[in-house]
Amino acid sequence: MKEMQIKLFTIQEIREFVSQVILVDFEVDLVQGRYIIDAKSIMGIFSLDLLSPITVRVHTDDGDAFFSSIEKFKAN
Repeated sequence: MKEMQIKLFTIQEIREFVSQVILVDFEVDLVQGRYIIDAKSIMGIFSLDLLSPITVRVHTDDGDAFFSSIEKFKAN
């Protein structure tokens, strides 16, 4: 399992993020506090606090290509 912190500010960024997530064949979760959301769920993403960083958690040991594809959303 690997993790990365991201920020999603706009509806367009959320759409772009989800379009990258649906391309992978492993589970991707978004974690914020005690909430764990399926990263393929646009409605689930809107239930999170988008002003705070979100942790992306992938359930694979080979998530490097996926993390490269979402690098533009990485939180500073």
